[in-house]
Amino acid sequence: MENTFYKYQGTGNDFVMVDNRNGQFPKDDYPLIAKICNRRFGVGADGLILLENDAETDFRMVYFNADGKEGSMCGNGGRCIVAFAHFLKVIEKETVFIAVDGLHEATITDDVVSLKMLDVKEIKEKTNALFMDTGSPHHVQLVNGLKSLNVVKEGARMRYGVYGEKGSNINFVEKNDEGGFDIRTYERGVEDETLSCGTGVTAVALGMYHLGNTKENTIGIKALGGNLEVSFKEQNGSYSDIYLKGEAKQVFKGELTW
Repeated sequence: MENTFYKYQGTGNDFVMVDNRNGQFPKDDYPLIAKICNRRFGVGADGLILLENDAETDFRMVYFNADGKEGSMCGNGGRCIVAFAHFLKVIEKETVFIAVDGLHEATITDDVVSLKMLDVKEIKEKTNALFMDTGSPHHVQLVNGLKSLNVVKEGARMRYGVYGEKGSNINFVEKNDEGGFDIRTYERGVEDETLSCGTGVTAVALGMYHLGNTKENTIGIKALGGNLEVSFKEQNGSYSDIYLKGEAKQVFKGELTW
């Protein structure tokens, strides 16, 4: 079987995108998905995303981590699939689609996608850190010397040592000179540092507001792969109307054979 794939990236978070509206992609073949995502023996990506038909929304997003297993919500992947749906003419400039964590609204203007994330009703305070679910579980920790931090070593240690086999994404954050925040993220499922993580960026923005490190409700976050913006409303510790905004671009296309 052959199928055309498209490669997309959002601030360096890269994905293999497949139009699976015909239902032909073998999405239960986890070793195949892991091989496609492998950067030495496959296309190479942080994850693989299927665009599928949905009876009640514009489309369904099915996301797989680089290890081949179906994952929780991916914010940058969500932005990329909106750009992909626009390219396929499934949508125009606005959309409502469904992902593993529920419904998402989004808009696209040129290459910039603004994606509405799910409400966050609870932020748990830990020792020198925070934990919340922004569609995926995220640990947020303020550090000094972010540039020199061994994110892979420390992220893996905390991902397993603190959160066990199920794990959590681990975000390290430091305030920058522009008044925003720099972030580096260790992603479970990828089991490595990624250039950007949309749900992680969202968690950092909410976390920094929660801790009083900013009074702004539109916050710029700088990941290794580029800049993202998070806006939100807060009431009594609950966050709503959360939007993740940034570029999402097609890189190339090719053919997959299985």
